[in-house]
Amino acid sequence: MEAVQTHAGIVCPMNRTNVDTDQIIPKQFLKRIERNGFGQFLFYHWRFDDEGNKRKDFTLNLDAYQDASILLAGENFGCGSSREHAPWALLDYGFKVVIAPSFADIFYNNALKNGLLPVQVEEEQVERWMEAAKSSSLVLTVDLEKLTISSDDQKDIPFEIPAHHREKLLNGWDEIALTLQLEDKILAYEQR
Repeated sequence: MEAVQTHAGIVCPMNRTNVDTDQIIPKQFLKRIERNGFGQFLFYHWRFDDEGNKRKDFTLNLDAYQDASILLAGENFGCGSSREHAPWALLDYGFKVVIAPSFADIFYNNALKNGLLPVQVEEEQVERWMEAAKSSSLVLTVDLEKLTISSDDQKDIPFEIPAHHREKLLNGWDEIALTLQLEDKILAYEQR
């Protein structure tokens, strides 16, 4: 897993609430066992019409957001089923951070375990950033060490994240890396 200390990126506003995991990555694309290759199917039914053509009115299809790495969304992002493929698809597409007023619990934990940073911020602040991102290119800097989000024209906005998840993201540790930190003890146990 890639370590995250600070990330600066273009914001893609997706002003929708209750975005469920089946919209993030539809069930018909869950045939892979690897963690990559899902980005092309991200928000598939919103991005493409029935013939597979890009919908011109969907945010991710607009030229201004082609290089976006921060997704800004409405409340209860990632609700629905517990599929781990949702953060895989977001990461594979190029998103590093998702900012929303609230997240579904299972999605939140799956994101953290896979290196996608879900940041919960007050709804009013999210709405201000939504408006700014719609009118011109908005770049935010998310600092996991300082637990702040900043833009060129605003003061730092604080956020919280559980300490153990923060440590794992700062160091790029997934569950396997955490286990391997105990390798000496595991080997000693096996030898006994």
